[in-house]
Amino acid sequence: MKPEAKSIPSVSVTYAHNGGSTKANSLGMRPMQERVYEKRGEQYLLIKSPPASGKSRALMFVALDKLANQGLKQAIIVVPEKSIGASFNDEPLSRFGFWTDWMVAPKWNLCNAPGSDNGGKVNSVEAFLNSDDKVLVCTHATFRFAVDRFGVEAFDDRLIAIDEFHHVSADPDSKLGQHLGQLIAREKTHIVAMTGSYFRGDAVPVLAPQDEAKFESVTYTYYEQLNGYEYLKQLDIGYFFYSGSYADDILAVLDPTEKTIVHIPNVNSRESTKDKIKEVEHIIGALGDWQGIDAATGFQLVKTPGGRTLRIADLVDDEANKRDRVSLALKDPTQKNNRDHVDIIIALGMAKEGFDWIWCEHALTVGYRSSLTEIVQIIGRATRDAPNKTRARFTNLIAEPDAAEDAVTEAVNDTLKAIAASLLMEQVLAPRFEFKPKNPQSGPTPGFDYGEGGYDPNKCNVGFSEERGVFQFEIKGLVEPKSHEAARICQQDLNEVIAAFVQDKTTIERGLFDDELVPEELTQVRMGKIVKDKYPELSDEDQEAVRQHAIAALNITQQAKQSMLDRVNGEPTANTALIDGVRKFAMDVRELDIDLIDRINPFKEAYSILAKTMNEERLQQVKAAIAAKRTTLTPEEAKEYAVRAVKFKKERGRLPSISSTDAWEKLLAEGAAAFVRFKDEGRYE
Repeated sequence: MKPEAKSIPSVSVTYAHNGGSTKANSLGMRPMQERVYEKRGEQYLLIKSPPASGKSRALMFVALDKLANQGLKQAIIVVPEKSIGASFNDEPLSRFGFWTDWMVAPKWNLCNAPGSDNGGKVNSVEAFLNSDDKVLVCTHATFRFAVDRFGVEAFDDRLIAIDEFHHVSADPDSKLGQHLGQLIAREKTHIVAMTGSYFRGDAVPVLAPQDEAKFESVTYTYYEQLNGYEYLKQLDIGYFFYSGSYADDILAVLDPTEKTIVHIPNVNSRESTKDKIKEVEHIIGALGDWQGIDAATGFQLVKTPGGRTLRIADLVDDEANKRDRVSLALKDPTQKNNRDHVDIIIALGMAKEGFDWIWCEHALTVGYRSSLTEIVQIIGRATRDAPNKTRARFTNLIAEPDAAEDAVTEAVNDTLKAIAASLLMEQVLAPRFEFKPKNPQSGPTPGFDYGEGGYDPNKCNVGFSEERGVFQFEIKGLVEPKSHEAARICQQDLNEVIAAFVQDKTTIERGLFDDELVPEELTQVRMGKIVKDKYPELSDEDQEAVRQHAIAALNITQQAKQSMLDRVNGEPTANTALIDGVRKFAMDVRELDIDLIDRINPFKEAYSILAKTMNEERLQQVKAAIAAKRTTLTPEEAKEYAVRAVKFKKERGRLPSISSTDAWEKLLAEGAAAFVRFKDEGRYE
């Protein structure tokens, strides 16, 4: 018998489900859409909002206003793949209070048209540009070829709306990114960019900094979205280890009574058995007895031991006729509100971005996905609001590290990546944090609740605005951003910074497995380097402000999680209510200062959970492998330590001592000495 899958407790976020995010105003706009519409006059608009929050409709409102009231000739909606084109079908907006309807002539929705992106569809774009019609929908690929053929000037005085904007990249090899840069440089096009991801999955920025600065951003957080739902009130995220074949262990995490999307592993991954068809058969066999195929939909019918017949959609089978029939059945608009239409969907590359199945309660992914963006998109499949759906979850099933050395390295890398993704999702799902320096002039901010007794001028206060879903922390010694760009990053892009930090291999390896780690090595030096690399145009003071804000956001979330770990017999419970944890941490810590925050290892809590689930011998193996990789200080790192040693001297009136009992002070002294040595050797010339 196979051992049960080991579970790393999921983070469980509970929301108020007050119905706010689904209530419409007199124009038929939900709160996010109203917020976007207020910025409709902007030439460049970036909408960052979770999957299922209504970005498509927000774009319709803005586009219609630009066409009617802002003098634009046409609107071109650009989507990453054909299936997403359906999100922009006709909508009778006037029925809900808007002054007109959204209409797309069938011939101008090129996502439904036959032919290749670089053939007939590009000719159709040309015909549209020369017509009096107003709206065209096409794929990213069609748009790229059209710009190549007609030049950016052909799109003057038009709105270009780019859906799933995280596909764009400032990388010179990204055609779409290049075209976008040219359109912005020409300044004759309006651009609306939309994304459900708060970060890209790789290190390449979506836009060049000078281009991004021109965009007005509208951010609607996961917290606002889920807090305002009518039904869904709890979201759990967890990762589970298994040994042997995942198909043997899958029922340890797959509950047949939950509406589930199973993403089986990529055939090139460690978790794959290299035979995807047999894997699907194995999963179906584990669920019950096969009863045949439903003639109308192509769904597999499986009878469970409890006597229930499951309807399973297999999107893995490559046979075109079979997969197309199943695909069409899943998209059948007459079944959209039928909870019993399908029970389980098994997919490999499909059913991710833009896939709309409101009933999904469990997104179960086997094997690590290399892109954090992909994980966010998969989680987004389960976060739709639907009647009687009160809980949703995402589970990542990961192979336990194998004893063979080469496999251990790969398995450890996957485990680190899964932990990084989990840390980041905890950050994305929490309310937004605002940080203020504590000084004698500090006072309360209207709209914030400072708890029992109200605002105390003699303490570091923590306030919460339920309406905005924002925590406000006063922190002693906090550096405030000076430039507009640094302030924007601190308000809107901290998750971008945290994503880069938790994905940095050296950072997470040492944070989890280095017993001799001094936390400031990560919080100050590694995070400092990441901010410098990411935002080289910022001043030193602004870079330090961004660093402090990012590490405060990450560490407060982790401390909140820790404060809510209910320990029974030394074991953490399966869930940690993150929002309640932030509130509790807010009550417990009244004197927050930046030095205290810098002294917290952001990975400590993740390690304590890992230590309870991973085989002790394996854990020691991993630790030894990480310790063997400890490298000597590089000239660049020595320079960073020297800079911080100078700061130490300014604050304390003396240089850091190499014989100090404080580990961080000793490290600063060693780093400064190494800097002098490297300088004498001419290493900085």
